[in-house]
Amino acid sequence: MRVWMMAAAALTLAPMSGAMAQDADAGQRVFNQCRACHTINQGGRNGVGPNLYGVWDRAAGAVEGFRYSAPMRTKAGEGLAWNEANLRAYLTDPKAVVPGGSMSFAGIRNEQQLNDLLAYLQRASTAQ
Repeated sequence: MRVWMMAAAALTLAPMSGAMAQDADAGQRVFNQCRACHTINQGGRNGVGPNLYGVWDRAAGAVEGFRYSAPMRTKAGEGLAWNEANLRAYLTDPKAVVPGGSMSFAGIRNEQQLNDLLAYLQRASTAQ
């Protein structure tokens, strides 16, 4: 019985990691703070920021008709692509990934919200 209690306590106290469950529906609610500048529907317009439909695994700076900042164009020329790791870093601290870029968003600090938003972006990028 004592071993069982110790195992249960260890599992309860184990730190959460990047493997936290992702909830795309909750991520859609997190995306509401992005809607001031971005759309995410297929064929949608660009706003202050580019349309994010299909952003998952897309090359940075690739949305036709959107005028990217010079720093983002430079990063795109260096091969920046929006895979999970790069999106995670950018959405946490955009200025660290693209110094001098024009995205005014400070970043998402809540890891669960970030995980949920990533799940939503992936789902929305591949929806038909």
